[in-house]
Amino acid sequence: MSKWIHEKKLILEAALKMLEKGMVAGTSGNISLRLSPEHGPELLAITPTSRYYDLLTPDDIPVIDFKARPIEGKLQPSSESFLHIDIYRARDDVGAIIHTHSVYASAMAAARLAIPPILDEQLAILGGKVDLAKYAPSGTRELARKAVAALKDRNAVLLMNHGLVGVGKDLREAFTVCEVVEKAAQVFYLCSTMGRVNPLPEIDVRPNRLSSKKTPRD
Repeated sequence: MSKWIHEKKLILEAALKMLEKGMVAGTSGNISLRLSPEHGPELLAITPTSRYYDLLTPDDIPVIDFKARPIEGKLQPSSESFLHIDIYRARDDVGAIIHTHSVYASAMAAARLAIPPILDEQLAILGGKVDLAKYAPSGTRELARKAVAALKDRNAVLLMNHGLVGVGKDLREAFTVCEVVEKAAQVFYLCSTMGRVNPLPEIDVRPNRLSSKKTPRD
């Protein structure tokens, strides 16, 4: 049995929840978790490419190093592995990454619109505005570089004509980020149809990590 079986179970649970909530269709999207190195290279566990999540077992989740070399598992890792690797390299505070194709976030990405800070929870959970990474083909190092550049120190970024990437210190936080972005995208769309989008005052927009500030309570 893998020594990372617990982490693999967490990834599979998150993937099934992502599918259940309609954040992806078929085999799209991907999820990873940074693994604590014991004395060797940094590693991550990541969903495999082109596989239906409901047919996977925890043992099907590959483990790779930060050069995308296989460490454990028989299945090929996600084609977006370098997207995850480059974010982990750039952000020591990130422990989990979720890439979704949720409808409203994907609509914003296809319309090539960043999501302005319009909800209080965006400030605490996302760090404010959700920027848009310039277009690059899926699975390329170019896409990974552009995503990292647009993400900066915030917790979410839209991939132009593609989808959403959310990050967090763990999978629960990364999943919450993706849910809040989808809500913000939907609210932004609805406000736009009413002809009134009122961003929060610029003075209130400060980057915050979800891990360093509690989720707002009503």
